[in-house]
Amino acid sequence: MKTKIVRITTVPISLNLLLKGQLRFMGDNGFDVVGVSSPGEELAEVRDREGIRIAAIKMSRKITPFADFKSLLQLFFFLKNERPYIVHTHTPKAGIIGMIAAKLAGVPIRLHTVAGMPLMEATGIKRKILDLVEKLTYDAATGVYPNSKGLYDFIIQNHYTSKEKLNVICNGSSNGIDTSFFSRENLDEDELVKLKTSLMINEHDFVFVFIGRLVSDKGINELVSAFVQLNKPHVKLLLVGSLESDLDPLDKEIQVEIDNNPSIITVGFQRDVRPYFAISNVLVFPSYREGFPNVVMQAGSLGLPSIVSNINGCNEIIIEGQNGTIIPLKNADVVLEAMIRFVDDVNFYNNLKSKARKMITDRYEQKVVWNSLLTEYNRLLQKKGLKHV
Repeated sequence: MKTKIVRITTVPISLNLLLKGQLRFMGDNGFDVVGVSSPGEELAEVRDREGIRIAAIKMSRKITPFADFKSLLQLFFFLKNERPYIVHTHTPKAGIIGMIAAKLAGVPIRLHTVAGMPLMEATGIKRKILDLVEKLTYDAATGVYPNSKGLYDFIIQNHYTSKEKLNVICNGSSNGIDTSFFSRENLDEDELVKLKTSLMINEHDFVFVFIGRLVSDKGINELVSAFVQLNKPHVKLLLVGSLESDLDPLDKEIQVEIDNNPSIITVGFQRDVRPYFAISNVLVFPSYREGFPNVVMQAGSLGLPSIVSNINGCNEIIIEGQNGTIIPLKNADVVLEAMIRFVDDVNFYNNLKSKARKMITDRYEQKVVWNSLLTEYNRLLQKKGLKHV
């Protein structure tokens, strides 16, 4: 009989994209994998692609005590019935609900991956609540896995848990990156030309790209403000991602600029971001907080250098002056300075570009991360005296 493991995320897109391929890999290596997330069409996609069972339990990304208690009860009864050896959670809400439910249900191995913390930008009573949630999550877990060295340090500095519970898998990242998939060799050059034409990007345009949610916490206000000041001919800004105005709206003047500036191109959320990287020159990612950002690894794997803010994850993937440049956060002036250098200094740009892909393939190839996590699962099972087939 296979060892049962339940992997939980708050929303289906996280289960679908953040853990793509990993769930099937664990199933192929002796685990009976069950995926749990809020209801959504993407759960069926996960089931079919990964070859696992799935279950829908509604969880809110917001602070909703009554709804959260209902989710906790549903997950508790689900886990009591399933009786897994391991529960492994990702994302904050799934973490607190999943770890408490798993502890109450008597699950022996309870693991939580930390990949970015909304509380880093919170203040006042909200910060106190989120600090408490983090501590309760870690208390209920038997192991906590920050997906970057910076997050590891942040957890220790804030006394959320002891060092004994903490471990960073491999070089960081929750899932690594499939560098064969994120490669220009898999893209049709004719289709890329058509895409550029449809977006009115000319052959000699220099394109800065941002991929992610278009929200304040991602540094979009600073990015757009810097781009407007850049004001150079044949330079474009490509924004790939969805607005989340209800959770973290942009400044009104920035939204107006995005809507009306002909040199700013928006394409909304895209399931396959590879073509948008491929028609661009540099990733600009001035985020305020991250865990271990996939988008920076993806850009590098497709040969793009990056401008990133000096936060955990970003400042581990990017090494200053080798595959990108690292800037202070929340500062439009330094974003502008970095963008000017990439446009004006051709040798600087070409040098970074030449090293970008190799610095990802050498450190973050996906199966290296998967095998490291598999080794950790087996170590924990052996330590508990549990048999894994």
